[in-house]
Amino acid sequence: MTEAMTSDVREVDGYLRGPERAPRNRARSGEEHGRPARPNNIHDDATAQNLGFRGGTIAGSVHLDQFPPVLIAAFGKRWFTEGSISLLFRNATVDAEPVTAMVRPPDGAPQVEARMERHDGMLVAEGTASCGALTEPTYLHGIDLRPSPPEELRMLTGVEAGAPISVRSFSVDSAEQRSRIEAGAITEPLDWYVGPSPFGPPIVNPSAIVQLIRNGPGDFGRHIGDAVGLFSAIELRFWSGPLRCDTDYEVGGEIVAVGASPKTEYVWYDSRATDRNGDVAVSMRMQLRWMKASSPLYAEGR
Repeated sequence: MTEAMTSDVREVDGYLRGPERAPRNRARSGEEHGRPARPNNIHDDATAQNLGFRGGTIAGSVHLDQFPPVLIAAFGKRWFTEGSISLLFRNATVDAEPVTAMVRPPDGAPQVEARMERHDGMLVAEGTASCGALTEPTYLHGIDLRPSPPEELRMLTGVEAGAPISVRSFSVDSAEQRSRIEAGAITEPLDWYVGPSPFGPPIVNPSAIVQLIRNGPGDFGRHIGDAVGLFSAIELRFWSGPLRCDTDYEVGGEIVAVGASPKTEYVWYDSRATDRNGDVAVSMRMQLRWMKASSPLYAEGR
């Protein structure tokens, strides 16, 4: 089964490269998350173009789904129990643009370079992938998260490092996951997502994990309003993984840093899913950005 999942992975120019895929912008209508799309979302063509993008963007979480076949080829099924993928997104892609996931062959190293490129070579994301104990930080944990002075913040005023994110419980129904996958909701589906896996029940795919353990709607204060947000960095790391369907978990976490750039305000936060024994199954580090140009707090004259 593992061989079938990795049969399209090839070593080319020093990288293990997965097959080229063309992710669809299902979040445009809310189809990806199973709920109506919110107004002013970055996946809507008109909204994104008004902010200087070429069109509605593919969510970074969707790009994560292309990496497992490559990571299984690099590290084996252990990647789902003690591996990580840590990516900073450099350039946005739009609906059906072909992209390729790739990593350096590990050759015994626990951590290697990971990247995604568009069909013309444009860098979409860069970072690291790992498996097992690390002697150096992952890509995102190696970034200096120095906060901005509070007076530079408008949308995130009053939001501080150390504040908790929403605590909640969840379980992924295997039949519902199968239905989503059969409807084409995942760019790179694995058999382990829909049937028995080496870990028992079906396991949860990376893009779904991001949505399950991300922040709640009120975690970053009341001043964001309908400002347009986007994922700009995501790291998933398994500690006693994988995340299994039909299994109870609890999510919690905390804000790590808050800051501003010329065009955005952003927050870094950590979250984690723990099982009923209190063991961490998977953790996530995420950077969310909100476009200043989309907020009335940055309207001319304010």
